[in-house]
Amino acid sequence: MILVDTGPLVALFDPKDEQHSRCRKTLSSIRESLSTTIPVLTEAFHILQPQSAGSGRLRDFIARKGASIWNFDRAALLRAFELMETYADRPMDLADASIIVAAEQLKTLRVFTIDRNDFQTYRVRRGHRYHPLEVIE
Repeated sequence: MILVDTGPLVALFDPKDEQHSRCRKTLSSIRESLSTTIPVLTEAFHILQPQSAGSGRLRDFIARKGASIWNFDRAALLRAFELMETYADRPMDLADASIIVAAEQLKTLRVFTIDRNDFQTYRVRRGHRYHPLEVIE
């Protein structure tokens, strides 16, 4: 499973985005299932603007199960808040924190993002160890 961050979702569905072609090429090469989170979707819809064609294409993509949606429970939300404090110097927003918590719970280290700098800094906790993410661009 590969977790999808906000940047690729915006770029994939907004042909004017400078990362559009690169993200389309990356998506076409991915064979694993994709998942994202509600905070990531919220951020993507905000950037795309709710009534835009890109927003409509993103809604269609999710409706056609192009990516599954991972949901927070209370413990996951509290873990996200903890991560936001840990990475406050970046600063880490809720969307990024949700990706890290999803990676911890879904046991994946792969993330499709255009935000390489932040995601190469973040670590996924597995027991007492911390692991770097594999950034898919």
